[in-house]
Amino acid sequence: MIPGKTGKSESVIPLQPKPRWLKVKAPLSRECLGVERLLKDLKLHTVCQSASCPNRGQCWSDGEAAFMILGNICTRRCGFCDVTTGRPQPVDHQEPIRLAKAATALKLKHVVITSVNRDDLPDGGATQFAACITALRTTAAPPTIEVLTPDFQGNTQNLDLVLAALPDVFNLNVETVSRLYPKVRPASDYAMVMKLLAWASSHTQGAIKSGIMMGLGEEPDEVTQTLRDLRSSGVTLLTIGQYLRPSPTHLPVARYVSPEEFDRMGQTAKELGFHRVASHPLARSSFHAEHLFHGPTS
Repeated sequence: MIPGKTGKSESVIPLQPKPRWLKVKAPLSRECLGVERLLKDLKLHTVCQSASCPNRGQCWSDGEAAFMILGNICTRRCGFCDVTTGRPQPVDHQEPIRLAKAATALKLKHVVITSVNRDDLPDGGATQFAACITALRTTAAPPTIEVLTPDFQGNTQNLDLVLAALPDVFNLNVETVSRLYPKVRPASDYAMVMKLLAWASSHTQGAIKSGIMMGLGEEPDEVTQTLRDLRSSGVTLLTIGQYLRPSPTHLPVARYVSPEEFDRMGQTAKELGFHRVASHPLARSSFHAEHLFHGPTS
């Protein structure tokens, strides 16, 4: 399938019914509405909203949010992602200050910062990541900080701008196996992602994290090889979750992986040496990120 102008596939295939283990509550609690109102007042975006994350009801009820900086318009068209593709707005240099205010108001102990791809910027948005980290460090009760960055088109100098700000966790998702990259992530490259993860591992004292989606057509041996490649690249924190198709114009789900198979994959990952693993259908990079970072080693 070929991504269309909105970042979605031009082919339209009806959505498949989801199995019972993928049913989640709607984000309608008082806590959810409070988080949504705060984010709106501070003109901040979250990946919870922009990427239609299935966990936002639980996260927002728990006072958790993954901030998405640099706007909510992406310069790429990945076949799995629900973020809008187009021409982004100029960088908002007051955004880091507002993000720190939101983290303080929500009393967050662990903050996740991610972004859209900003291939229109010379630094890919790296300077804004660093500014957000600095702003959070100056709050009265600084949280631990996790960044989930784009691949910066393989530019390690831009990556170094982020690492120099000393995030506690550096995360770059591999998303899928090497064979499926042309279909799933046409503007990225599997080997380049592994190179950046290895670079980060050797240039920071923080934890290195990545994640992969299941259900896009990958074979079990390909997943195992991807896990080996991630460990060889220095990744110690891992998420494995089910791909959920955002709309009929996105890539279809090849299959829904059972919770039992996720358990087996999680055990394989632990045997390969990952320190902490979240492997279940609703696992996402930012879902319970604080627990994965601070939790007991496996």
